[in-house]
Amino acid sequence: MIIEPRMRGFICTTSHPKGCEQNVKNQIEYIKSKGPIAGAKKVLVIGASTGFGLASRITSAFGSDASTIGVFFEKAPSEGKTASPGWYNSAAFENEAHKAGLYAKSVNGDAFSNEIKKQTLNLIKADLGQVDLVIYSLASPVRMHPVTGVLHRSVLKPIGSTFTNKTVDFHSGKVSEISIEPCSGDDIENTVAVMGGEDWGMWIDALKAENLLAPGATTVAYSYIGPSLTEAVYRKGTIGRAKDHLEATAFSITDSLADIEGKAFVSVNKALVTQASSAIPVIPLYISLLYKIMKEEGIHEGCIEQIQRLYQERLYTGNEVPVDEKGRIRIDDLEMRPDVQEKVAKLWVEAVTENLSEIGDLEGYRKDFYNLFGFDVEGVDYKADTNEVVNIESIV
Repeated sequence: MIIEPRMRGFICTTSHPKGCEQNVKNQIEYIKSKGPIAGAKKVLVIGASTGFGLASRITSAFGSDASTIGVFFEKAPSEGKTASPGWYNSAAFENEAHKAGLYAKSVNGDAFSNEIKKQTLNLIKADLGQVDLVIYSLASPVRMHPVTGVLHRSVLKPIGSTFTNKTVDFHSGKVSEISIEPCSGDDIENTVAVMGGEDWGMWIDALKAENLLAPGATTVAYSYIGPSLTEAVYRKGTIGRAKDHLEATAFSITDSLADIEGKAFVSVNKALVTQASSAIPVIPLYISLLYKIMKEEGIHEGCIEQIQRLYQERLYTGNEVPVDEKGRIRIDDLEMRPDVQEKVAKLWVEAVTENLSEIGDLEGYRKDFYNLFGFDVEGVDYKADTNEVVNIESIV
C-alpha cells in the first residue's frame, strides 16, 4: 500500500515501516561512528521502542555489543492498517542486531503489569542469567495499578493557579495565548502514580528478588527539568511532582542495591520532539526557539546523540558518575547553558505568528515530528508500494 501521514490533532495515526527502519539505521550508524563504549553487556530496556528508550537499546547494542531485552507496548500491523511506529522501530532494530550477531529479544505488553514483569524475568533467567544495566524509559498517560487494580490517569496541569502563556500550533505556525486551569482533586496523586518512581522500584525489586541483577548493576530512569518559561506547567506542576518522586526513588533503589554494590540514577535529558511533548501547550514553541539557537551554536542533539554522550561521558568513563547537588546526571547541560537560555527568553518575548519561521526552527520541529512516525526521512521512497505487515520474529 501507499502509506501517507494521517493527522488527528497532535497525533499521526499512520506510520511508515521503511521510514522507521531508516531512522533506526541512521541511529545505528551514528553509534558506530563514535567508537566503542566500555558499557554493560546484558541490558534490559523498559520502554524500548521509541525516543530515549530506543536510543538506549541501540547505544547498548551497537556501542557496547550488548545483549538486549526490550519491553514495550506497541500495536502490531494488520492488512491495510499500519503498526504503531514503535513496532516498526523494534522490528528494524532487532533485524539489524541479529545481522550483527547480537542477542535481541522483546516482550510486548503492559510493563506496569505483574504478568509482563514475570514474563520478562523468566526470559532473563532463561537466556541471560543476569543483567548489568536496566534502563527505565516508560512514557504512558495511564497506569493500571497491579496491586490495587485502580486505573490512574496523569494530567499536565499547574498547581495552585491558572497558567497563561504563549503556545504554537506547529502544523499552522499560529502563535496564540493559552490558559491551563490548575489541578484539582486527585490529579497530583494520579500523576505521581503513573509517572513517578513506584513502578521503576517494583521492577528493580522483582529483578533483585530473583537474583537477576549482576553485582554492581546500574539502573537509569529519564527525567526532564526545563527552563523557567515552562516550570509553572511542567516542573512546578503535576508532572514535576511525579518527577520529584522519580528522583527520590533513585536514592531508595540505590539503598536497596547496597548489598550488590548497585546504583540507581536519574538522567535529566534535553527537550526533544516526542509524541507527548507535541501535545503539551507551550513546549512546541519553546523547542522551536531552542532548536534554532542550539543549531546555530552547533550544540543541537537528538535522542541518539544525548544517549551516546550519557553512556560515553557519564556512565562509563571508569570514574565516579558525575551528578548535580540533587544526585542527578545532567545531560541537559547544553540546553541549560545560561547563554542559550538567555537567547531563548529574548526570542520568546518577540515570537509571534508572523516571525516565528525566521526566529525559530518550526520547520525543524515539524520534520522531527514526522520523523517520529517514519515520514519525511531522507532516502525513503514514499511513493513506492510498501508492505505494512512487518513481523518481529523474536517477540516472546
